[in-house]
Amino acid sequence: ILKKLQAAMKAMPVSSNSPRRILDVGCGDGLLFDKLQSFGTVTGVEGNPHTMSASSKWRNQIHCGWFDEHYRPPNRFDAILMLDILEHMPAPLDALKHARTLLHEEGVLIATVPAFMTLWTSHDDLNHHVIRYTRKDFEPLLRDSGFAITESRYLYHWTCPVKSAIRLKEKWFGANPASPTVPPAWVNQICYGLSRLEQATLSKLPMPFGSSLLVVASPQD
Repeated sequence: ILKKLQAAMKAMPVSSNSPRRILDVGCGDGLLFDKLQSFGTVTGVEGNPHTMSASSKWRNQIHCGWFDEHYRPPNRFDAILMLDILEHMPAPLDALKHARTLLHEEGVLIATVPAFMTLWTSHDDLNHHVIRYTRKDFEPLLRDSGFAITESRYLYHWTCPVKSAIRLKEKWFGANPASPTVPPAWVNQICYGLSRLEQATLSKLPMPFGSSLLVVASPQD
C-alpha cells in the first residue's frame, strides 16, 4: 500500500510548495500515521470512538464521526485511503462519491476490501462486515462514483485455502465466534514470510483469486 501511495505521489504534478494532504478513512487510532506522515500531512476519519484513545498522539488529527456529507474539511486531499472500511458500510457508493468530492483532480484513491463471499467466515461476522467483494462487484462502484481505475488486483492468494478450510469447518461443525487474539510472534513471522514470498512471485501474475482486493483509482469527469 505504501509503495502504491509513494508512486502516486511522485506522479502528481507539483502545484505548490505545500505538503501533500492525505486522508485515512477508518483510521482507528492512527495505526498507519507514523508511516503516512513521511508522504505529507495526514488526517483521519474514524466512526467508532471505541477504537480511539484520548491519549493518542494523533488524536487532534482524527475526526470522530461518520464519513458522509457532514464531513466537510476546508481543503481537498491529494490521496484518500479506504483500507478495509467499505465492507462495513451499508451504502458504499455514497461513501465513494463523497471521497470523489474531497479529492483533487490529480489525486488518488487507494482502497482494499475483503474478497469473495465464498470465503465468508465467522471472522466477517465478528467484524460486522456487510459483504466481501469481487472485482466484478467492486469496479462498477468505483466507476459509478466518478473514478477511473488504474490498477485492480487480488492480494493474499495463499490465505484462500486456509479461509476455505475454516469455512468448511464452520459449515460442518458450526461456528463458535470469539474475539481474535494476537498470535505468537513465530506465527506472525511465518505469515509475513509467506506474504513476502507471494509478493515476489504470484503477485507478478494476474491471479484471479485472493482473500483481499486492492484498487487504485483517480477522479474522472
